[in-house]
Amino acid sequence: MKNVAPTPGRKVRGSSTGRPIMAALDLFGRRGMLRILWELRGDAPLTFRALSAAAELPPGTLNTRLKEMRETGLLDSGDGYRLTPLGRELMGALGPLITWSETWAQAVAPKSTLDEN
Repeated sequence: MKNVAPTPGRKVRGSSTGRPIMAALDLFGRRGMLRILWELRGDAPLTFRALSAAAELPPGTLNTRLKEMRETGLLDSGDGYRLTPLGRELMGALGPLITWSETWAQAVAPKSTLDEN
C-alpha cells in the first residue's frame, strides 16, 4: 500500500472518521514531523542538507516527511524548504503549547536539568 499523508476526511490512525483534529494528530505524530516544523519556523529557507542536519533525521525519513508536508499544504520548496502561510499559522497555533511547556518544565524538572538545555 502506498504511504499517503493523513488528511481530513480519510481514515487515519486512531480514527475511522477522518475528523480534522485526528488527521492533524496523525500527521504531527509521525517521526520527525514536529522537529521539521520547528526547524522551519524561521523566515529563511533551508536546504535539504541543512534541514537533515538540523532535524537529525536520515534522508529517507526526511524525504517522506517533506513529501507529506507538501501534500498537506504545510511546505513550499523552491530555493529551499520553507513553511507555507498555513504552516506558519500552525506554528502560531503551537505558540501556547510552547509557552505551556516552559511552565511545565519549571514545575517538574530540577533547575540544574533546565540549565543544561
